[in-house]
Amino acid sequence: MIRLDDVTLTFPDGDTRVTAVDHVSLTARPGTVTGITGPSGSGKSSLLAVASTLIRPDSGTVVIGEVDATRLDAAEATELRRTSIGIVFQQSNLLPALIAREQLRLMGELGGRRRARRRARLAAARRADDLLDAVGLGAQRDKRPHQLSGGQRQRVNIARALMNEPVALLVDEPTSALDQERGAEIIELLLRLTAERDAATLLVTHDVVHLPRMHRVVRLVDGRLEQAPAVTG
Repeated sequence: MIRLDDVTLTFPDGDTRVTAVDHVSLTARPGTVTGITGPSGSGKSSLLAVASTLIRPDSGTVVIGEVDATRLDAAEATELRRTSIGIVFQQSNLLPALIAREQLRLMGELGGRRRARRRARLAAARRADDLLDAVGLGAQRDKRPHQLSGGQRQRVNIARALMNEPVALLVDEPTSALDQERGAEIIELLLRLTAERDAATLLVTHDVVHLPRMHRVVRLVDGRLEQAPAVTG
């Protein structure tokens, strides 16, 4: 579960502060994908940063699973991200020296789970290859970031976030660099993972064609949450 209770986030702007997230309460339950839409600059990415524990809010509570993340220190929040949260932001931030499959396998090693460390090398490689196939990059698994297009690098980023089977997924514009067909495949992948792993997913998108696949859709405007019309998958 991901639960935000009355969360507010502000940033300094000269002598004043700008409110990016304004008293937002939102719950994403296990096994569901909650789509977040709204105009550019409405605070969607800031909301994801708070939900992923990358930024501590000015006020309010962020709960991941059963953990109150707002009570954690920096090291504890980092460990929570390693073991329980998958994050896909718009910039892929891939390591230049690693090929695509190594990007994923390294993520598994950093996950901190004993079962992940006990996995045979072949099994870990197979999972990485399966995820790369799922995002359409099976033929590019041995290429480094500079050998991939921007859209391909983003797909590696998405696959990497899935490597440790996180209980919470925070996804920012996963289809923005993809064509319609590949974007639909990515959405289906995220929906399937959410169902299979009983994960809770928050997914920011401007691509309204995918909204009917979500279990719930909300709209963020000027940092405030509005309930969007109901959609069905």
